[in-house]
Amino acid sequence: MLAKMTSKNQLTLPKSITAAVGAAEYFDVETRNGQIILTPVRIQRGDAVRAKLAELNLQESDINDALAWARKASAGNSPL
Repeated sequence: MLAKMTSKNQLTLPKSITAAVGAAEYFDVETRNGQIILTPVRIQRGDAVRAKLAELNLQESDINDALAWARKASAGNSPL
């Protein structure tokens, strides 16, 4: 079965192929002996959040700074 690569390096997988492996939004991609191997990956929401945090390279100090900023800002707007 053929799949055409677009100018943006995108492929549309045939429906019969995705139906055979089950619904997946993400695929692990590797090369082996000149072939491209796609393996469906089912990511849990927590895994997706952790992956995004890793991609952003956030450190614990960044999160603490953001929390301190948010608490300071909300304290200044408190009607109490």
